[in-house]
Amino acid sequence: MRIIIACLSLLCVGACAPRDAIRPMTDEFTREIRQTRHQGADDLLTAGMALDGLRGPAPGFADPALPTPAELRRRAIWTNWRGIVDLSPTGGFGSLYGSTAKVDGREFATLATVPGANAPHRVLAQIPDAFDRSARCLLVAPVSGSRGVYGTIGFAASWALPRGCAVVYTDKGLGSDLYDFDSATGVALDGTRSDRGELAFVPTATAGAAPHRVAFRHAHSRDNPEADWGAHTLQAMRFGLHALDLAFPSLAPFTPENTRIIAAGLSNGGGAVLRAAELSGGEAFDAVVAAAPNITVTGTRHLFDFALDAALYQPCLFADPAFEGAPGVLAPAALHAAAVARCASLAGAGLLRGADPVAQARDALAVLRANGWEDLPLRLAAFHSGLELWRALVATYSQAYTRASLAQPVCGYAFSAVDADGNPRANTALERAAWWADGNGIGPGIGIALLDELAQGEDRAFPALDCVRRLRSGEGTQATALAQGIAQTLATAVPRTSRVLVVHGADDGLVPAAFTSRAWAAAARTNAPSVALRYWEPNHVQHFDAFLGAPAFAGRMLPLMAYAHQALDLAWRCVLDDSALPEALPVVNRVPAAGTPLTADDIGRLVR
Repeated sequence: MRIIIACLSLLCVGACAPRDAIRPMTDEFTREIRQTRHQGADDLLTAGMALDGLRGPAPGFADPALPTPAELRRRAIWTNWRGIVDLSPTGGFGSLYGSTAKVDGREFATLATVPGANAPHRVLAQIPDAFDRSARCLLVAPVSGSRGVYGTIGFAASWALPRGCAVVYTDKGLGSDLYDFDSATGVALDGTRSDRGELAFVPTATAGAAPHRVAFRHAHSRDNPEADWGAHTLQAMRFGLHALDLAFPSLAPFTPENTRIIAAGLSNGGGAVLRAAELSGGEAFDAVVAAAPNITVTGTRHLFDFALDAALYQPCLFADPAFEGAPGVLAPAALHAAAVARCASLAGAGLLRGADPVAQARDALAVLRANGWEDLPLRLAAFHSGLELWRALVATYSQAYTRASLAQPVCGYAFSAVDADGNPRANTALERAAWWADGNGIGPGIGIALLDELAQGEDRAFPALDCVRRLRSGEGTQATALAQGIAQTLATAVPRTSRVLVVHGADDGLVPAAFTSRAWAAAARTNAPSVALRYWEPNHVQHFDAFLGAPAFAGRMLPLMAYAHQALDLAWRCVLDDSALPEALPVVNRVPAAGTPLTADDIGRLVR
């Protein structure tokens, strides 16, 4: 469960003070802007923990039921570093790429709303005191996955802040601002739980919801946030410039004409920066860097479709002895038993052929290959299936795309704490207090279970997944809403930004390159031939760097972040010099033996 939290997962006594409520200076940002200073034992980049602290246990709360804003911030920073970065001593972070240097400065935070949205999104700018005034720089960094507003700090801030560049984040209308119905509490701007004032997320149309339900903004805002990821990113850029005006009024105004702006994102954040580059306003970016982006163009398989494929068919693969020894988290016996049950479910529904589990497993592999899955990403199927990442994605995204209410969940999926028998129960004050800091914006995790009201039989997860499959095929009253919601997330592959750099691991089994960035890059080269676009697909690289320290990955994979930082270095050099991007080279890399420190020669280089 801790691994799931890390994916899909204070000693600053007074250091986050003084707090100043600033009157907004633009019509776009009309809410309170919260300014805090961070220095010494509570800096911008690691909240004073440095690398050793980030590798250590989670920072605690003096009063677990009433953590302070400073304590919550520190814990959220620890959680999000751990969720996306390989911090293991042999992984190369801090020596080959990235930094945990102490950076003093200020944060400016507010809530912003794109036109037509029900719920706001968080935007937060980090302005270092050592901001490079001679090379004014802003990195726009929508967060990865469904994470909260610090969700990409380990990627974006570790590159930008130590070099004197400001960073601005958006949670893209997702995040860990969970709303609890039993206590009628949500999350305030400072991360504390509250039942009054403006909250970051309060779900709409809640009448008729079952008892003890918890609402995630990604699933329950009724906004389909993914449709607006590009708009969220552009709005964050404008807030970042506004925050720089507030931080350095003598240098204002900060504009795209006098400030170098790079947009960079990982996973869902990578998709967001590419979507922003396609919109009017995307030309303000001097460069865009996307790492393992979740991006879909017409004619390729959408995240929802390949996630549904994987949730249905991948568990069956392990009934075939050919898949023995695949890296995973379940004991082989448990993996095999679950595989046999899933193969039987699929065969019973007429979705597989074969007289026995092995034959059915081989047919499941044939179905996945026919749907575009490649063998390299499937090497990690046991890991993703064992963690039930696919089911969590299907449950969350189906609610978002259909804009479903809590009272009418898609195929019976909902979220709640549960008792020892698996029945929904009320959350405690202690549990709720840490949600914002510990959550990754998607369930299950942080003591909240994924409820499946259709669960029955030996393969309890199958009925609801099959319900979603039939919905996607056009059956049921919510089918049209689901199809429309997915269509709203498609990219045009016509970037307006002059430089675009995309890097995607060839072994990515969660957001496979074949379905996403490879197709987008090919379409963009055709649709926008004047844009300087570089695409790399290094071998031995998968989606989750945070997993690389686990035994299942030791000696098998290299960090995606090493290549993402190289792409940022390259983009920044070309932006500073106003020079052309060099040609991309095939990446020649090698995976060192387990326990052996990573070297620069192991990683290889994107360009000479």
